[in-house]
Amino acid sequence: MLQLKQEPNKTMNIVIKDEHDIEKMRVAGRLASEVLDFIGPHVVAGVTTEELDKLCHDFMVNVQDTIPAPLNYAPPGYSPYPKSICTSVNHQICHGVPGPKKLKNGDIINIDITVIKDGYHGDTSRMFIVGEGSLAARRLCEITFEAMWLGIEQVRPGATLGDVGAAIQKFAEGFGYSVVREFCGHGIGTKFHEEPQVLHYGRPGTGVKLIEGMIFTIEPMLNAGKREIKEMPDGWTIVTKDHSLSAQWEHTVLVTADGYEVLTVSSGTPANPRLKSQAA
Repeated sequence: MLQLKQEPNKTMNIVIKDEHDIEKMRVAGRLASEVLDFIGPHVVAGVTTEELDKLCHDFMVNVQDTIPAPLNYAPPGYSPYPKSICTSVNHQICHGVPGPKKLKNGDIINIDITVIKDGYHGDTSRMFIVGEGSLAARRLCEITFEAMWLGIEQVRPGATLGDVGAAIQKFAEGFGYSVVREFCGHGIGTKFHEEPQVLHYGRPGTGVKLIEGMIFTIEPMLNAGKREIKEMPDGWTIVTKDHSLSAQWEHTVLVTADGYEVLTVSSGTPANPRLKSQAA
């Protein structure tokens, strides 16, 4: 996810993807999602996030022949990121740096994967619960997942990014959760972070109007407590200021002629829960 600039979407150069770009992004997106399929069974009590990072790194480099985009990534003002994935545990919101601490039963963890294949980026993340997990933790993960999908469902030509953010914010706050505002989704393609910035809060009908060929991430971060954040001394890991639990899900989305296509899909991708509820 991208750290929010002061004036989102005021001046930008959004790259509209052609069919060649889109096909490359489908491949990169599927591969990123397959890393999450691969690592899921390894997310168990007693494993360290450092071990998860090594497993993902080796799978990306040796099996997929992809490049882990986060490794040594250094946007302005940051030191190079030292690992191949982000692992944000419990009250960590995003950019958690893998380390020697072991996961324990009840922990929740977001694993954020970005791969580069043939010069194109695929970016996605999922929540995992270690063991059973508390009712509160499971509920936060479920509502965040549904909030992401509600945002995705707003995507179509003529809609605005404000429609996406407003839908997520209204849904999340309706359950008493807060939306992190300092970090947002982003355009993506041959660059890791492109315009536009995709806020997860806002007002309907405002912001950039969506047109066919745009590709961006939708990746809401919801806190069980207040929305205020704090940066840890490593210069990367972001945590909730009140130490409350935080959850995040992420997909990369294409604006199609009549709606959207989720590009970060693989055999193990969790289904849109809203389709089940609508069918019922």
